[in-house]
Amino acid sequence: MLLALLPACLVAAPAEAATRVAVFGFELLDTSGEAGLGGPKPEEQRRLDLITRDVRQRLAAAGYDVLDLAPQKAEIEDAAPFRNCNGCELPIARALGAKIEVIGLVQKVSNLILNINFQLRDVATGKVLRAGSADIRNNTDESWLRGVSYLVRNRLLDPPLTGEAAP
Repeated sequence: MLLALLPACLVAAPAEAATRVAVFGFELLDTSGEAGLGGPKPEEQRRLDLITRDVRQRLAAAGYDVLDLAPQKAEIEDAAPFRNCNGCELPIARALGAKIEVIGLVQKVSNLILNINFQLRDVATGKVLRAGSADIRNNTDESWLRGVSYLVRNRLLDPPLTGEAAP
């Protein structure tokens, strides 16, 4: 009798879709006095792209469906910088079909002292589910990646997200 039920137990239940997340590009707020009129220096823009890519990869590896932002590129460019828009990125994330969003900011105090910040929000309500900040020393790829690694491991994903925010 028990053996007869075994095949029914082995049939996989339909997999639930992974939580859809919009990870917006990290922005730079340069309060060091070194900023130029043209925005971040090329090496700092490259680092912003580097840590954004790293966060996306880490969330995908944790089971999240990380969305392509390209369909909303024009809207993102119009609304940026997000640090000044009081939630204007939420409709963009909704249009992409995201359940949660991640926005990030690197504040450059000096070429030695930087601060990496993020917020993870519920797209439907705008409620902040998680936030974190890490001070880093040294303006290098390695220090930026270490700061983001710390934030993802210890603030973004630990403890694990629950409810609709969970993958």
